[in-house]
Amino acid sequence: MLNSALRFIGITLIAGALSGYCSSALADSEQKPLWELGIGVGTLGFNDYRGSKSSSFYPVPVPYFNYRGPFLRSDRDGVRALFFGTDFLELNVSLNVTTPVKSNAAGIRSGMPSLKSILEVGPSLDFHLWKSEDQRVKFDLRMPVRGAFTLDFPSRYVGWSFTPRLNVDIRDVGGHAGWDLGLMAGPVFQDQRYNQYFYDVAPEFATTGRPEFKAAGGYSGTQLLASVSRRFPGYWVGAFVRHDLLGGAVFNASPLVQTHNYWMAGVGIAWIVGRSTTMVVAPDERL
Repeated sequence: MLNSALRFIGITLIAGALSGYCSSALADSEQKPLWELGIGVGTLGFNDYRGSKSSSFYPVPVPYFNYRGPFLRSDRDGVRALFFGTDFLELNVSLNVTTPVKSNAAGIRSGMPSLKSILEVGPSLDFHLWKSEDQRVKFDLRMPVRGAFTLDFPSRYVGWSFTPRLNVDIRDVGGHAGWDLGLMAGPVFQDQRYNQYFYDVAPEFATTGRPEFKAAGGYSGTQLLASVSRRFPGYWVGAFVRHDLLGGAVFNASPLVQTHNYWMAGVGIAWIVGRSTTMVVAPDERL
């Protein structure tokens, strides 16, 4: 990710994947800086798109930004606007970014248009289902619905996705103080227009080994993700791995689907270089 668009994508993917909400029994009375800023480096590896056998690996910058405002927050759940919240329910903003896919002479997409990066944005209704008495373990149901737009000019709408998932966050995992584990699993649903963007083969691009195909909307696989992170006094470290199972997806008959497994992984470190002198009560996070 050597250009600015890919840097943004790498930052967003790492920040989004290294998510996990863990509260602390002591946090109710704890004062923390309104904002903290850091910078670091990481690496990201992934299949080029869901269903692709080709992979890419990139070094990426990893900025660290934690903002504890009353409505706008940036934390392990990414950048989010809190519209309303209770002990049971929150309405947040959800973001996701896909990487661009360039066609090449030897690949399955040879002669087809390259795929632009896509920004997905939309609301997420998050249900806090259960937390342990010591608040070290928490179960959430998150239900983001996102519209997808190409990251070019002029941008165009390419459909929507719905990715309900169960999220489990474990603080001080395995008795290791400060280490937090996040686990997530759930189905992926995408409309016809979204799937057509990735998996359609128009008549003018059909070949003997790549027949014409028109994708449908509906069930688009299951997503599994695990992340681990820790905040030290002067720096932050984290890593994640994501695996998508595409068996049974509505686009599986597309000749552009080469595998029913999708992998993505990343690791990063960021050093804290600045923080606000204004202190606020931070009852819902422990960074």
